[in-house]
Amino acid sequence: MSSSIPETFRAAVLTVSDSCARGERNDLSGPAVSRVLQEHQFSVVESRIVADDHGAIQKAIVELARKARLVVTTGGTGISARDVTPEATRTVCGRMLDGISERMRREGEKKTPFAVLSRGICGVCGTSVVLNLPGSPAGAADSLQAVIELMPHAIQLLAGKTEHLAN
Repeated sequence: MSSSIPETFRAAVLTVSDSCARGERNDLSGPAVSRVLQEHQFSVVESRIVADDHGAIQKAIVELARKARLVVTTGGTGISARDVTPEATRTVCGRMLDGISERMRREGEKKTPFAVLSRGICGVCGTSVVLNLPGSPAGAADSLQAVIELMPHAIQLLAGKTEHLAN
């Protein structure tokens, strides 16, 4: 982690996937999310892969939130029994940012009606924003694009920069 990177623009990417964690499939979503973050001036300071396991997801989010002000997860937001990313995220987040997840689904629905099946959430873990994205590379990138412009302001608010600029 370089000290020349503004801390407010440090991001971490967590891919949640049993098959990727076992090495049976290449992670395509994590790199897709990293590209979008980098295009928007975020520095990805760490990327990880964990299995669809509640405890492993919780632990990784907490650890990554100590290193980055934005922790983006991809995967585990569907409705199958193993999809527990939102539950693990909710456990480690003190406050939820419901409008963020609502916007992702609203924008996603413009491309596919299945976007409303994503259970991804957004919340605050310490002084970091945690954002759940779908597991498909296109869905993850599109969902992030729908809300990326809001992230710097949210991060600055969490850092105590609460003065609002006049429009």
